[in-house]
Amino acid sequence: MTKAETDRKRTPAKIARSRIPRFRTIQEEAEFWDTHSTAEFEDEFEEVKDVRFVVRRSSVDKALTVRLDKDTFVRLAEEARVQGVGPSTLVRMWILERLSQQRKTAQPFPAKQRRGRYGTIRR
Repeated sequence: MTKAETDRKRTPAKIARSRIPRFRTIQEEAEFWDTHSTAEFEDEFEEVKDVRFVVRRSSVDKALTVRLDKDTFVRLAEEARVQGVGPSTLVRMWILERLSQQRKTAQPFPAKQRRGRYGTIRR
């Protein structure tokens, strides 16, 4: 049976249409959920496993080029695929995690500073 034949056999009762509207922006969705209870839509929710949240930063405006050999890039791309993100996103996540760890464990920088190619560098 073709897809067109299957679609013709479906009745409106079989095609459940969501009462949750489609949103054009996050702000629009936030306003909707501010005025509605999720309890109103419990029948439309489904349980999911292995949820991963990725923080998207709209203020990312600097780029850094990192050269990798082919094998390293292939390993990076595979790990990114496993985690469900792109290679650039994974590297950015790793850098942010490492900087956060470093901030927690490192001794404060001395007051002396120097101006470097990439801005103020503390030593």
